[in-house]
Amino acid sequence: MKKVTIVFWVTLAITLGLSVIGVIWPDPFEQISGQIMDFFSAKFGWFYLIMVTLFLLFCLYLVVSPYGKIRLGKPGEKPEFSYPSWIAMLFSAGMGIGLVFYGVSSPVGHYINTPPTADPGTTEALEESLRVTFFHYGIHAWAIYAVIALILAYFMFRHEKPGLVSASLESLFGERMKGAWGKVVDVIAVFATIVGVATTLGFGATQINGGFAYLFDMPIAFWVQLIIILIVTVLFMISTYTGLSKGIQYLSNANMGLGGLLMLATLILGPTLYIMNSLIDTIGSYIQQLPSESFRLAPNDESERKWVMDWTVFFWSWWIAWSPFVGIFIARVSKGRTIREFLASVIIVPTVVGFLWFATFGMSGINAQNNGADIAELPQEQALFAMFDQLPFGIILSILGLLLISTFFITSADSATFVLSMQTTNGSMSPPTTVKFVWGLAQSTIAAVLLYTGGLQALQNALISAALPFSIIIFLMIMSFYKAIKKDKDKNWS
Repeated sequence: MKKVTIVFWVTLAITLGLSVIGVIWPDPFEQISGQIMDFFSAKFGWFYLIMVTLFLLFCLYLVVSPYGKIRLGKPGEKPEFSYPSWIAMLFSAGMGIGLVFYGVSSPVGHYINTPPTADPGTTEALEESLRVTFFHYGIHAWAIYAVIALILAYFMFRHEKPGLVSASLESLFGERMKGAWGKVVDVIAVFATIVGVATTLGFGATQINGGFAYLFDMPIAFWVQLIIILIVTVLFMISTYTGLSKGIQYLSNANMGLGGLLMLATLILGPTLYIMNSLIDTIGSYIQQLPSESFRLAPNDESERKWVMDWTVFFWSWWIAWSPFVGIFIARVSKGRTIREFLASVIIVPTVVGFLWFATFGMSGINAQNNGADIAELPQEQALFAMFDQLPFGIILSILGLLLISTFFITSADSATFVLSMQTTNGSMSPPTTVKFVWGLAQSTIAAVLLYTGGLQALQNALISAALPFSIIIFLMIMSFYKAIKKDKDKNWS
Protein backbone atom coordinates (compact mmCIF):
# COMPACT_ATOMS: atom_id res chain seq x y z
CA MET A 1 0.00 0.00 0.00
CA LYS A 2 3.06 2.26 0.02
CA LYS A 3 2.55 3.18 -3.64
CA VAL A 4 -0.97 4.59 -3.27
CA THR A 5 -1.53 8.33 -3.64
CA ILE A 6 -3.82 10.76 -1.83
CA VAL A 7 -6.40 10.10 -4.57
CA PHE A 8 -6.84 6.57 -3.17
CA TRP A 9 -7.74 7.74 0.32
CA VAL A 10 -9.92 10.68 -0.75
CA THR A 11 -12.06 8.71 -3.23
CA LEU A 12 -12.37 5.74 -0.88
CA ALA A 13 -13.51 8.08 1.91
CA ILE A 14 -16.02 9.89 -0.35
CA THR A 15 -17.52 6.68 -1.69
CA LEU A 16 -17.74 5.00 1.71
CA GLY A 17 -19.23 8.20 3.15
CA LEU A 18 -21.94 8.36 0.48
CA SER A 19 -22.60 4.64 0.94
CA VAL A 20 -23.07 5.12 4.70
CA ILE A 21 -25.49 7.97 4.00
CA GLY A 22 -27.30 5.66 1.59
CA VAL A 23 -27.59 3.02 4.31
CA ILE A 24 -28.76 5.36 7.09
CA TRP A 25 -31.00 7.67 5.05
CA PRO A 26 -31.73 5.78 1.80
CA ASP A 27 -34.96 7.58 0.87
CA PRO A 28 -33.78 11.20 1.44
CA PHE A 29 -30.47 10.41 -0.28
CA GLU A 30 -32.22 8.99 -3.32
CA GLN A 31 -34.66 11.90 -3.43
CA ILE A 32 -31.99 14.60 -3.16
CA SER A 33 -29.59 12.93 -5.59
CA GLY A 34 -32.47 12.37 -8.01
CA GLN A 35 -33.42 16.05 -7.83
CA ILE A 36 -29.83 17.07 -8.56
CA MET A 37 -29.68 14.69 -11.53
CA ASP A 38 -33.03 15.93 -12.86
CA PHE A 39 -31.88 19.55 -12.51
CA PHE A 40 -28.73 18.91 -14.52
CA SER A 41 -30.69 17.01 -17.19
CA ALA A 42 -33.38 19.68 -17.51
CA LYS A 43 -31.09 22.71 -17.48
CA PHE A 44 -28.12 21.28 -19.38
CA GLY A 45 -29.71 18.77 -21.74
CA TRP A 46 -28.74 20.95 -24.69
CA PHE A 47 -25.14 21.00 -23.41
CA TYR A 48 -24.93 17.19 -23.26
CA LEU A 49 -26.24 16.86 -26.83
CA ILE A 50 -23.74 19.40 -28.18
CA MET A 51 -20.77 17.94 -26.31
CA VAL A 52 -21.41 14.31 -27.28
CA THR A 53 -21.91 15.23 -30.94
CA LEU A 54 -18.71 17.32 -30.77
CA PHE A 55 -16.81 14.29 -29.44
CA LEU A 56 -18.08 12.22 -32.36
CA LEU A 57 -17.19 14.86 -34.97
CA PHE A 58 -13.71 15.24 -33.48
CA CYS A 59 -13.12 11.50 -33.75
CA LEU A 60 -14.32 11.46 -37.36
CA TYR A 61 -12.01 14.39 -38.17
CA LEU A 62 -8.99 12.54 -36.75
CA VAL A 63 -9.83 9.42 -38.77
CA VAL A 64 -9.70 11.26 -42.11
CA SER A 65 -6.92 13.73 -41.19
CA PRO A 66 -3.16 13.12 -41.53
CA TYR A 67 -3.07 12.80 -37.75
CA GLY A 68 -4.65 9.37 -38.21
CA LYS A 69 -1.23 7.97 -39.14
CA ILE A 70 0.24 8.71 -35.71
CA ARG A 71 0.90 5.59 -33.67
CA LEU A 72 -0.10 5.28 -30.02
CA GLY A 73 3.44 4.44 -29.06
CA LYS A 74 6.91 4.86 -30.45
CA PRO A 75 7.41 4.81 -34.25
CA GLY A 76 7.14 1.25 -35.53
CA GLU A 77 5.94 -0.16 -32.20
CA LYS A 78 3.70 -3.19 -32.59
CA PRO A 79 0.38 -3.72 -30.74
CA GLU A 80 0.63 -5.49 -27.41
CA PHE A 81 -2.44 -7.68 -28.01
CA SER A 82 -3.81 -9.44 -31.08
CA TYR A 83 -6.67 -7.68 -32.86
CA PRO A 84 -9.39 -10.20 -31.79
CA SER A 85 -8.25 -10.12 -28.14
CA TRP A 86 -8.08 -6.32 -28.21
CA ILE A 87 -11.62 -6.01 -29.59
CA ALA A 88 -12.87 -8.55 -27.05
CA MET A 89 -11.35 -6.65 -24.12
CA LEU A 90 -12.61 -3.21 -25.14
CA PHE A 91 -16.04 -4.66 -25.87
CA SER A 92 -16.24 -6.47 -22.52
CA ALA A 93 -15.27 -3.30 -20.65
CA GLY A 94 -17.34 -0.91 -22.76
CA MET A 95 -20.69 -2.68 -22.86
CA GLY A 96 -20.40 -6.02 -21.18
CA ILE A 97 -23.30 -6.83 -18.96
CA GLY A 98 -25.41 -3.94 -20.29
CA LEU A 99 -25.96 -5.75 -23.59
CA VAL A 100 -27.33 -8.82 -21.83
CA PHE A 101 -29.38 -6.81 -19.33
CA TYR A 102 -31.02 -4.50 -21.90
CA GLY A 103 -30.84 -6.65 -25.07
CA VAL A 104 -34.50 -7.67 -24.79
CA SER A 105 -35.93 -5.24 -22.26
CA SER A 106 -34.91 -2.01 -24.01
CA PRO A 107 -36.53 -2.61 -27.46
CA VAL A 108 -39.59 -4.30 -25.91
CA GLY A 109 -39.94 -1.51 -23.34
CA HIS A 110 -39.80 1.24 -25.94
CA TYR A 111 -42.31 -0.64 -28.07
CA ILE A 112 -44.92 -1.24 -25.36
CA ASN A 113 -44.28 1.33 -22.63
CA THR A 114 -42.08 4.26 -23.70
CA PRO A 115 -42.04 5.01 -27.44
CA PRO A 116 -40.61 8.48 -28.21
CA THR A 117 -43.51 9.84 -30.28
CA ALA A 118 -45.78 6.98 -31.43
CA ASP A 119 -48.68 5.39 -29.58
CA PRO A 120 -47.55 2.38 -27.49
CA GLY A 121 -47.89 -1.01 -29.16
CA THR A 122 -48.32 0.33 -32.68
CA THR A 123 -46.27 -0.44 -35.79
CA GLU A 124 -44.75 3.05 -35.56
CA ALA A 125 -43.72 2.39 -31.95
CA LEU A 126 -42.16 -0.92 -32.98
CA GLU A 127 -40.04 0.80 -35.64
CA GLU A 128 -39.03 3.55 -33.22
CA SER A 129 -38.09 1.08 -30.49
CA LEU A 130 -35.17 -0.50 -32.31
CA ARG A 131 -34.01 2.77 -33.88
CA VAL A 132 -33.73 4.64 -30.58
CA THR A 133 -32.00 1.63 -29.02
CA PHE A 134 -29.47 1.75 -31.86
CA PHE A 135 -29.05 5.48 -31.28
CA HIS A 136 -28.41 5.17 -27.55
CA TYR A 137 -25.91 2.32 -27.98
CA GLY A 138 -24.39 3.43 -31.29
CA ILE A 139 -21.54 5.60 -32.52
CA HIS A 140 -22.22 8.47 -30.09
CA ALA A 141 -21.71 6.24 -27.05
CA TRP A 142 -18.54 4.71 -28.43
CA ALA A 143 -17.18 8.12 -29.49
CA ILE A 144 -17.30 9.18 -25.84
CA TYR A 145 -15.24 6.15 -24.83
CA ALA A 146 -12.95 6.49 -27.85
CA VAL A 147 -12.00 10.13 -27.33
CA ILE A 148 -11.06 9.53 -23.67
CA ALA A 149 -9.13 6.35 -24.48
CA LEU A 150 -7.33 7.90 -27.43
CA ILE A 151 -6.10 10.92 -25.51
CA LEU A 152 -4.92 8.86 -22.55
CA ALA A 153 -3.19 6.30 -24.78
CA TYR A 154 -1.51 9.06 -26.79
CA PHE A 155 0.04 10.68 -23.73
CA MET A 156 0.83 7.35 -22.04
CA PHE A 157 2.57 5.65 -24.93
CA ARG A 158 3.86 8.48 -27.09
CA HIS A 159 4.84 11.00 -24.41
CA GLU A 160 5.40 8.50 -21.56
CA LYS A 161 3.03 10.28 -19.18
CA PRO A 162 1.44 8.40 -16.27
CA GLY A 163 -1.94 6.84 -17.00
CA LEU A 164 -3.92 9.58 -15.26
CA VAL A 165 -6.66 11.84 -16.55
CA SER A 166 -4.84 14.81 -15.00
CA ALA A 167 -1.65 13.98 -16.93
CA SER A 168 -3.53 14.41 -20.22
CA LEU A 169 -4.16 18.07 -19.30
CA GLU A 170 -0.53 19.00 -18.69
CA SER A 171 0.09 20.34 -22.19
CA LEU A 172 -2.74 22.81 -21.54
CA PHE A 173 -2.20 23.70 -17.86
CA GLY A 174 1.41 22.69 -17.26
CA GLU A 175 2.73 21.84 -13.82
CA ARG A 176 -0.55 22.86 -12.14
CA MET A 177 -1.92 19.43 -13.04
CA LYS A 178 0.66 17.86 -10.73
CA GLY A 179 -0.82 19.75 -7.78
CA ALA A 180 -4.20 20.09 -6.12
CA TRP A 181 -6.18 20.69 -9.33
CA GLY A 182 -4.80 17.53 -10.87
CA LYS A 183 -5.81 15.56 -7.78
CA VAL A 184 -9.37 16.94 -8.04
CA VAL A 185 -9.58 15.77 -11.66
CA ASP A 186 -8.32 12.29 -10.75
CA VAL A 187 -10.69 12.04 -7.78
CA ILE A 188 -13.66 12.73 -10.09
CA ALA A 189 -12.44 10.05 -12.51
CA VAL A 190 -11.89 7.44 -9.77
CA PHE A 191 -15.22 8.23 -8.09
CA ALA A 192 -17.04 7.72 -11.41
CA THR A 193 -15.30 4.38 -11.84
CA ILE A 194 -16.14 3.12 -8.33
CA VAL A 195 -19.81 4.03 -8.52
CA GLY A 196 -20.17 2.86 -12.12
CA VAL A 197 -18.81 -0.55 -11.24
CA ALA A 198 -20.84 -0.78 -8.02
CA THR A 199 -24.05 -0.21 -9.99
CA THR A 200 -22.93 -2.74 -12.62
CA LEU A 201 -22.28 -5.34 -9.93
CA GLY A 202 -25.76 -4.57 -8.62
CA PHE A 203 -27.31 -5.02 -12.07
CA GLY A 204 -25.40 -8.26 -12.60
CA ALA A 205 -26.39 -9.75 -9.26
CA THR A 206 -30.07 -8.88 -9.75
CA GLN A 207 -30.14 -10.32 -13.28
CA ILE A 208 -28.49 -13.59 -12.26
CA ASN A 209 -30.94 -13.76 -9.36
CA GLY A 210 -33.80 -12.93 -11.74
CA GLY A 211 -32.70 -15.68 -14.11
CA PHE A 212 -32.62 -18.30 -11.36
CA ALA A 213 -35.99 -17.04 -10.10
CA TYR A 214 -37.59 -17.32 -13.55
CA LEU A 215 -36.07 -20.70 -14.35
CA PHE A 216 -35.97 -22.49 -11.00
CA ASP A 217 -38.40 -20.53 -8.77
CA MET A 218 -35.54 -19.36 -6.59
CA PRO A 219 -36.58 -16.39 -4.43
CA ILE A 220 -35.55 -12.89 -5.44
CA ALA A 221 -33.85 -11.89 -2.23
CA PHE A 222 -30.83 -10.03 -0.95
CA TRP A 223 -29.22 -13.16 0.52
CA VAL A 224 -29.20 -14.78 -2.94
CA GLN A 225 -27.68 -11.67 -4.49
CA LEU A 226 -25.08 -11.53 -1.70
CA ILE A 227 -24.02 -15.12 -2.41
CA ILE A 228 -23.74 -14.25 -6.12
CA ILE A 229 -21.56 -11.22 -5.34
CA LEU A 230 -19.35 -13.27 -3.01
CA ILE A 231 -18.81 -16.00 -5.63
CA VAL A 232 -18.08 -13.48 -8.39
CA THR A 233 -15.72 -11.57 -6.09
CA VAL A 234 -13.66 -14.70 -5.48
CA LEU A 235 -13.55 -15.44 -9.22
CA PHE A 236 -12.51 -11.96 -10.32
CA MET A 237 -9.93 -11.82 -7.53
CA ILE A 238 -8.37 -14.96 -9.00
CA SER A 239 -8.46 -13.34 -12.45
CA THR A 240 -6.97 -10.14 -11.01
CA TYR A 241 -4.10 -12.10 -9.49
CA THR A 242 -3.20 -13.65 -12.87
CA GLY A 243 -2.76 -10.22 -14.47
CA LEU A 244 -3.94 -8.31 -17.53
CA SER A 245 -2.37 -10.50 -20.21
CA LYS A 246 -3.91 -13.70 -18.83
CA GLY A 247 -7.03 -13.26 -16.70
CA ILE A 248 -8.81 -10.37 -18.42
CA GLN A 249 -7.64 -11.32 -21.91
CA TYR A 250 -8.73 -14.96 -21.60
CA LEU A 251 -12.06 -14.09 -20.00
CA SER A 252 -12.75 -11.40 -22.63
CA ASN A 253 -12.07 -13.89 -25.42
CA ALA A 254 -14.41 -16.35 -23.68
CA ASN A 255 -17.06 -13.60 -23.44
CA MET A 256 -16.92 -12.90 -27.15
CA GLY A 257 -17.07 -16.59 -28.01
CA LEU A 258 -19.96 -17.31 -25.66
CA GLY A 259 -21.81 -14.13 -26.64
CA GLY A 260 -21.38 -14.91 -30.33
CA LEU A 261 -22.67 -18.45 -29.79
CA LEU A 262 -25.71 -17.21 -27.87
CA MET A 263 -26.52 -14.56 -30.47
CA LEU A 264 -26.10 -17.01 -33.38
CA ALA A 265 -28.33 -19.59 -31.67
CA THR A 266 -31.02 -16.96 -31.01
CA LEU A 267 -30.78 -15.72 -34.59
CA ILE A 268 -31.25 -19.24 -35.98
CA LEU A 269 -33.89 -20.43 -33.52
CA GLY A 270 -35.76 -17.12 -33.45
CA PRO A 271 -37.60 -15.27 -36.24
CA THR A 272 -34.50 -15.12 -38.47
CA LEU A 273 -35.96 -13.36 -41.51
CA TYR A 274 -37.83 -10.87 -39.33
CA ILE A 275 -34.62 -10.09 -37.40
CA MET A 276 -32.53 -9.51 -40.55
CA ASN A 277 -35.21 -7.41 -42.27
CA SER A 278 -35.60 -5.30 -39.13
CA LEU A 279 -31.82 -4.92 -38.78
CA ILE A 280 -31.31 -3.63 -42.32
CA ASP A 281 -34.39 -1.41 -42.23
CA THR A 282 -33.43 0.11 -38.87
CA ILE A 283 -29.83 0.78 -39.93
CA GLY A 284 -31.26 2.76 -42.85
CA SER A 285 -33.56 4.84 -40.65
CA TYR A 286 -30.81 5.25 -38.05
CA ILE A 287 -28.42 6.73 -40.64
CA GLN A 288 -31.16 8.84 -42.19
CA GLN A 289 -32.28 10.39 -38.89
CA LEU A 290 -28.89 10.53 -37.16
CA PRO A 291 -28.34 14.31 -37.64
CA SER A 292 -31.79 15.33 -36.39
CA GLU A 293 -31.76 12.75 -33.58
CA SER A 294 -28.39 14.04 -32.38
CA PHE A 295 -29.86 17.48 -31.67
CA ARG A 296 -33.47 16.58 -30.79
CA LEU A 297 -34.76 18.47 -27.73
CA ALA A 298 -38.41 19.08 -28.75
CA PRO A 299 -38.80 22.43 -26.92
CA ASN A 300 -42.42 22.84 -28.09
CA ASP A 301 -43.67 19.37 -27.18
CA GLU A 302 -43.57 18.73 -23.44
CA SER A 303 -44.20 14.97 -23.70
CA GLU A 304 -41.51 14.41 -26.32
CA ARG A 305 -39.09 16.71 -24.50
CA LYS A 306 -39.57 14.68 -21.30
CA TRP A 307 -38.77 11.51 -23.23
CA VAL A 308 -35.54 13.06 -24.55
CA MET A 309 -34.54 14.12 -21.02
CA ASP A 310 -35.41 10.72 -19.53
CA TRP A 311 -33.67 8.69 -22.22
CA THR A 312 -31.21 10.42 -24.57
CA VAL A 313 -29.83 12.92 -22.06
CA PHE A 314 -29.77 10.19 -19.40
CA PHE A 315 -27.82 7.87 -21.69
CA TRP A 316 -25.31 10.56 -22.69
CA SER A 317 -24.81 11.37 -19.01
CA TRP A 318 -24.41 7.69 -18.24
CA TRP A 319 -21.79 7.10 -20.96
CA ILE A 320 -19.85 10.21 -19.92
CA ALA A 321 -19.90 9.12 -16.28
CA TRP A 322 -18.63 5.67 -17.29
CA SER A 323 -15.97 7.02 -19.68
CA PRO A 324 -13.10 7.36 -17.16
CA PHE A 325 -13.24 3.66 -16.35
CA VAL A 326 -13.78 2.38 -19.90
CA GLY A 327 -11.49 4.98 -21.48
CA ILE A 328 -8.57 4.26 -19.15
CA PHE A 329 -8.91 0.51 -19.63
CA ILE A 330 -9.15 0.74 -23.43
CA ALA A 331 -6.15 3.09 -23.45
CA ARG A 332 -4.10 0.61 -21.42
CA VAL A 333 -4.68 -2.25 -23.91
CA SER A 334 -4.29 -0.16 -27.10
CA LYS A 335 -0.54 0.38 -27.27
CA GLY A 336 0.85 0.23 -30.81
CA ARG A 337 -2.37 1.04 -32.73
CA THR A 338 -2.49 3.99 -35.11
CA ILE A 339 -5.02 6.71 -34.33
CA ARG A 340 -6.98 5.85 -37.48
CA GLU A 341 -7.07 2.12 -36.71
CA PHE A 342 -7.91 2.80 -33.09
CA LEU A 343 -10.83 5.16 -33.71
CA ALA A 344 -12.30 3.21 -36.61
CA SER A 345 -12.20 -0.01 -34.59
CA VAL A 346 -13.40 1.39 -31.26
CA ILE A 347 -16.33 3.27 -32.79
CA ILE A 348 -17.43 1.06 -35.68
CA VAL A 349 -16.81 -2.57 -34.63
CA PRO A 350 -18.67 -2.52 -31.27
CA THR A 351 -21.46 -0.45 -32.83
CA VAL A 352 -22.04 -2.98 -35.62
CA VAL A 353 -21.93 -5.91 -33.19
CA GLY A 354 -24.28 -4.01 -30.87
CA PHE A 355 -26.75 -3.40 -33.70
CA LEU A 356 -26.79 -7.09 -34.58
CA TRP A 357 -27.17 -7.99 -30.89
CA PHE A 358 -30.11 -5.67 -30.24
CA ALA A 359 -31.81 -6.64 -33.50
CA THR A 360 -31.47 -10.35 -32.67
CA PHE A 361 -32.58 -10.23 -29.04
CA GLY A 362 -34.86 -7.20 -29.30
CA MET A 363 -36.88 -8.41 -32.27
CA SER A 364 -37.04 -11.92 -30.83
CA GLY A 365 -38.44 -10.35 -27.68
CA ILE A 366 -40.94 -8.22 -29.60
CA ASN A 367 -42.00 -11.24 -31.64
CA ALA A 368 -42.58 -13.19 -28.42
CA GLN A 369 -44.48 -10.21 -26.96
CA ASN A 370 -46.77 -10.07 -30.02
CA ASN A 371 -47.37 -13.83 -29.73
CA GLY A 372 -48.67 -13.61 -26.19
CA ALA A 373 -45.64 -13.56 -23.89
CA ASP A 374 -46.11 -10.41 -21.81
CA ILE A 375 -42.40 -9.61 -21.51
CA ALA A 376 -43.01 -5.87 -21.09
CA GLU A 377 -44.66 -6.44 -17.71
CA LEU A 378 -41.79 -8.47 -16.28
CA PRO A 379 -38.86 -6.99 -14.35
CA GLN A 380 -36.05 -6.02 -16.73
CA GLU A 381 -33.74 -8.66 -15.32
CA GLN A 382 -36.16 -11.43 -16.35
CA ALA A 383 -36.96 -10.24 -19.89
CA LEU A 384 -34.11 -12.19 -21.52
CA PHE A 385 -35.18 -15.47 -19.92
CA ALA A 386 -38.83 -14.93 -20.79
CA MET A 387 -37.82 -14.48 -24.44
CA PHE A 388 -35.69 -17.66 -24.36
CA ASP A 389 -38.70 -19.50 -22.92
CA GLN A 390 -40.50 -18.97 -26.24
CA LEU A 391 -37.69 -20.54 -28.32
CA PRO A 392 -36.66 -24.17 -28.88
CA PHE A 393 -33.99 -25.31 -26.38
CA GLY A 394 -34.97 -22.34 -24.21
CA ILE A 395 -33.55 -23.82 -21.00
CA ILE A 396 -30.15 -24.38 -22.64
CA LEU A 397 -30.15 -20.81 -23.98
CA SER A 398 -31.06 -19.49 -20.53
CA ILE A 399 -28.20 -21.39 -18.90
CA LEU A 400 -25.81 -20.03 -21.54
CA GLY A 401 -27.24 -16.57 -20.84
CA LEU A 402 -26.57 -16.93 -17.11
CA LEU A 403 -23.03 -18.08 -17.86
CA LEU A 404 -22.46 -15.08 -20.16
CA ILE A 405 -23.79 -12.65 -17.55
CA SER A 406 -21.42 -14.19 -15.02
CA THR A 407 -18.34 -13.90 -17.25
CA PHE A 408 -19.23 -10.32 -18.19
CA PHE A 409 -19.74 -9.67 -14.48
CA ILE A 410 -16.24 -10.97 -13.72
CA THR A 411 -14.48 -9.09 -16.53
CA SER A 412 -16.20 -5.81 -15.63
CA ALA A 413 -15.14 -6.10 -12.01
CA ASP A 414 -11.66 -7.33 -12.96
CA SER A 415 -10.95 -4.52 -15.44
CA ALA A 416 -12.40 -1.92 -13.05
CA THR A 417 -10.16 -3.18 -10.25
CA PHE A 418 -7.16 -2.77 -12.55
CA VAL A 419 -8.21 0.77 -13.56
CA LEU A 420 -8.87 1.86 -9.97
CA SER A 421 -5.50 0.54 -8.88
CA MET A 422 -3.78 2.21 -11.81
CA GLN A 423 -5.44 5.56 -11.09
CA THR A 424 -4.56 5.51 -7.39
CA THR A 425 -0.90 4.49 -7.79
CA ASN A 426 0.10 7.46 -9.97
CA GLY A 427 -0.79 5.73 -13.22
CA SER A 428 1.27 2.58 -12.66
CA MET A 429 0.99 0.14 -15.59
CA SER A 430 1.44 -2.76 -13.15
CA PRO A 431 -0.26 -1.75 -9.88
CA PRO A 432 0.44 -3.84 -6.78
CA THR A 433 -1.78 -6.86 -6.22
CA THR A 434 -2.56 -5.65 -2.70
CA VAL A 435 -4.09 -2.43 -4.04
CA LYS A 436 -6.13 -4.38 -6.59
CA PHE A 437 -7.46 -6.66 -3.85
CA VAL A 438 -8.44 -3.67 -1.70
CA TRP A 439 -10.39 -2.08 -4.55
CA GLY A 440 -11.95 -5.42 -5.47
CA LEU A 441 -13.25 -5.96 -1.95
CA ALA A 442 -14.33 -2.31 -1.64
CA GLN A 443 -16.46 -2.27 -4.80
CA SER A 444 -18.09 -5.62 -3.97
CA THR A 445 -18.86 -4.46 -0.43
CA ILE A 446 -20.35 -1.18 -1.64
CA ALA A 447 -22.52 -3.03 -4.17
CA ALA A 448 -23.75 -5.48 -1.52
CA VAL A 449 -24.51 -2.79 1.05
CA LEU A 450 -26.39 -0.64 -1.45
CA LEU A 451 -28.40 -3.61 -2.73
CA TYR A 452 -29.38 -4.36 0.85
CA THR A 453 -30.55 -0.84 1.60
CA GLY A 454 -31.97 -0.02 -1.81
CA GLY A 455 -29.45 2.81 -2.13
CA LEU A 456 -28.04 1.68 -5.48
CA GLN A 457 -30.26 4.13 -7.38
CA ALA A 458 -29.14 7.04 -5.20
CA LEU A 459 -25.47 6.36 -5.84
CA GLN A 460 -26.22 5.97 -9.54
CA ASN A 461 -27.90 9.41 -9.46
CA ALA A 462 -24.74 10.83 -7.90
CA LEU A 463 -22.65 9.23 -10.62
CA ILE A 464 -24.73 10.71 -13.43
CA SER A 465 -24.63 14.13 -11.76
CA ALA A 466 -20.82 13.91 -11.97
CA ALA A 467 -21.13 13.64 -15.78
CA LEU A 468 -21.57 17.41 -16.18
CA PRO A 469 -18.21 18.45 -14.71
CA PHE A 470 -16.48 15.50 -16.35
CA SER A 471 -17.84 16.46 -19.78
CA ILE A 472 -16.04 19.77 -19.35
CA ILE A 473 -12.88 17.86 -18.40
CA ILE A 474 -13.19 15.81 -21.60
CA PHE A 475 -13.45 19.01 -23.65
CA LEU A 476 -10.30 20.34 -21.97
CA MET A 477 -8.58 17.01 -22.69
CA ILE A 478 -9.39 17.43 -26.37
CA MET A 479 -7.87 20.92 -26.38
CA SER A 480 -4.76 19.64 -24.60
CA PHE A 481 -4.46 16.69 -26.96
CA TYR A 482 -4.83 18.83 -30.09
CA LYS A 483 -2.21 21.26 -28.85
CA ALA A 484 0.23 18.41 -28.25
CA ILE A 485 -0.48 16.53 -31.46
CA LYS A 486 0.16 19.61 -33.61
CA LYS A 487 3.73 19.55 -32.28
CA ASP A 488 4.05 16.01 -33.62
CA LYS A 489 3.07 16.95 -37.16
CA ASP A 490 6.66 17.23 -38.41
CA LYS A 491 7.72 13.94 -36.82
CA ASN A 492 7.54 10.43 -38.20
CA TRP A 493 3.85 9.48 -38.56
CA SER A 494 4.38 5.75 -38.22
